[in-house]
Amino acid sequence: MTRGFLILVALICYFVFFAAFLYLVGFVGAFDFMPTHVDKGMPGPVGEAIAINLALIALFGLQHSVMARQGFKRRWTKVWPEPVERSFYVFATTVMLVVLFAFWRPISGNLWVVENDIARTAIWAIFWLGWTILFVSTWLLNHFELFGIQQAWLHFRKRHPAAPQMRTPLFYKAVRHPIYTGFFLAFWATPDMTWSHLLFAAGFTAYIIVGIVYEERDLEVVFGEEYRTYQRRVGAFIPGIGKKR
Repeated sequence: MTRGFLILVALICYFVFFAAFLYLVGFVGAFDFMPTHVDKGMPGPVGEAIAINLALIALFGLQHSVMARQGFKRRWTKVWPEPVERSFYVFATTVMLVVLFAFWRPISGNLWVVENDIARTAIWAIFWLGWTILFVSTWLLNHFELFGIQQAWLHFRKRHPAAPQMRTPLFYKAVRHPIYTGFFLAFWATPDMTWSHLLFAAGFTAYIIVGIVYEERDLEVVFGEEYRTYQRRVGAFIPGIGKKR
């Protein structure tokens, strides 16, 4: 594959993922204009819906975690160009999101409904704050590296990536994984918590907790004692909670 073609592949994967990410915002927010969302989809028996939804969350978590591990990357780049390895990961994540959007089964009933207008506005503010924290956090370290653009660009320029450096800007001073903090806030901040939404939020929160364990093993390998000191000083995705002893 030519360098120019690899850049094109990386850009396509990036913009396809960005479209899926925007859909995810509407999906979680359960906005009426969405074709499907956490409370709108194919109806079915409750037991079947729970089983399918949990399987969808597990499938997403499996893809997202396994493909992020160094061992998988080493094997995969033997058959796939290394400059777009991250782009393929981003594309695979997009596919898993589309599957989730298409096959999610709503579950009727409410855990809570907030009727006070001021309270509803405050909850929606937290919802949007979560997405804002998430988006800003991708730029605090390296947005384009996170989504595969930089790797393809450096390859195009015949340059090698710089050695990774430990940095903790802004949100990273309060939590080790502010991207997960953003997801946590966005998933749980709803004035109308249905059973569907509860399953979605709880399932992905469980994935976040498990995913952090595997992600931090890789970070400890890369940054060693510097990262372990950081773990002892800063919480995982909630300030002050999840510090390592």
